[in-house]
Amino acid sequence: MKFINIGYGNMVAAHRIITLTGPESSPIKRLIQDAKDTGRIIDATCGRKTRAVIITDSDHVILSALQTETVANRLSGDSDVIDDEDEDE
Repeated sequence: MKFINIGYGNMVAAHRIITLTGPESSPIKRLIQDAKDTGRIIDATCGRKTRAVIITDSDHVILSALQTETVANRLSGDSDVIDDEDEDE
């Protein structure tokens, strides 16, 4: 299982990510508010400005302070990715 660093020591399981988007559009703002109202929000910004919104297959919405492009690069590449199977060796 691979984990992606989404900033400030926070990790997300790569296989659980469905969508990665910015927080600027009105539909995403409504999605964030709805997630807050229903308890499905995970705020991983550590008090900083939200720059990326991650939607998981469990319908949770994760807020990150990293740029969307940075998280996407980490998702597609191998930098800042931890493979827990390698740690067991």
